[in-house]
Amino acid sequence: MNKRIFRLAVPNIISNISVPLAGMIDLALMGYLKDDAINYVSAIALGGMIFNFVYMSFVFLRMTTTGFTAQAYGRRNFKESINTLSRSLFVAICAGLLIIALQIPIEKIAFSLINTENEIKVLVKQYFHIRVWAAPATIGLYSILGWFIGMQNAKSPMVVSILVNILNLGFSALFILGFGMKSEGVALGTMLAQYCGFFSAIFILIVYYKKLFKYWSLKQMRKLKDLFAFFNVSKDILIRTLCIISVFTFITSQSAAINKNILAVNSLLLQFLLFFSYMIDGFAYAAEALVGKYIGAKDYISLKVVVKRLVIFGGCLALSFSLIYLIAQEKILYILTNETQIIELAKEYMIWTIILPITAFGAFLWDGIYIGATASKAMRNAMLISVLCVFAPVYIISYPIIGNHGLWLSLILFMLSRGILLQILARNAIFKAIH
Repeated sequence: MNKRIFRLAVPNIISNISVPLAGMIDLALMGYLKDDAINYVSAIALGGMIFNFVYMSFVFLRMTTTGFTAQAYGRRNFKESINTLSRSLFVAICAGLLIIALQIPIEKIAFSLINTENEIKVLVKQYFHIRVWAAPATIGLYSILGWFIGMQNAKSPMVVSILVNILNLGFSALFILGFGMKSEGVALGTMLAQYCGFFSAIFILIVYYKKLFKYWSLKQMRKLKDLFAFFNVSKDILIRTLCIISVFTFITSQSAAINKNILAVNSLLLQFLLFFSYMIDGFAYAAEALVGKYIGAKDYISLKVVVKRLVIFGGCLALSFSLIYLIAQEKILYILTNETQIIELAKEYMIWTIILPITAFGAFLWDGIYIGATASKAMRNAMLISVLCVFAPVYIISYPIIGNHGLWLSLILFMLSRGILLQILARNAIFKAIH
């Protein structure tokens, strides 16, 4: 069982780590421009923020696809597996084309929320109107990579992810250093890399899974019962995702409302949660694949074993990160910034980042377990309770008393409550599902 978990977790961890590295390299390329480097860096950051928000709204496609595919795999129902992929891909391509068609309204909404100089807005618009054409490929990749994970294949998503990021770097460097382009070069490089990744994923699909194509059926793909089940789970996961976006958007906006130094500090310290998420998400993806497989196979014993092992591994990883943050917190801060004033202010709030991995790991892991079980209603309800009954009231009560510490306390208890609620609800939502 341990080998199965790590065989799925490690490639996903590598995939996760490759994504921020590519983003850092894009910003570094902009930083080397002699003229107006700050404007171009700002344009890339703001443009990336817009697409992160748009695309994060479609992450439910990857999760839903993984859950249904893993369960079909467990039942050895390859007909349902390939038809799940076709449904997901159809929705993904339609969504991508819709984003392209609605790019003007999306741009207007996004720029109504961005408060920056007109010169930077012009650069962001250039970036936006090039990169937006990658929408079908980007969202389509969610479907295919989610399907690979559901098929217990973590190596293919890792290969595709690394390929996309290497190509992104290569194209961006070529356009910027070779052709003298600027922020538009990064946008074009990202767009081309996404399409290369999408078609490489299709190539892997054809080469390794061509035998499954004989099970594909247009009639089966359009089967209303299965479509409703797919969209029902997707709807719940979308609500859950929007709640997470709302919480972290609120944290950023309230940090800015305090003052720019607190905004800088909180943004810096949230990177500690980001680092941890890259690692723990690897185990969450393994949970999606294995839990779905064992529920599909109605293997109650293996299901209990894999959940127990995942919680143990997740707890050990969380403790390790908390110890690393305790011992090396100042060194990590100096890697992230050289602003002494910000580092000194950040030290006042470092206790929260030390606690965060221990309180957050349950939420990450149980999310993966619930996705594999397609137990989306319980996951959605746990999220809504944590936002409305924990995060919001804790902030309202604590912020007037302890200021920014209240914001961090709200986040800590929000993550902790999600993990506890999901564990409590698991008995009915997950373990009864295979009886």
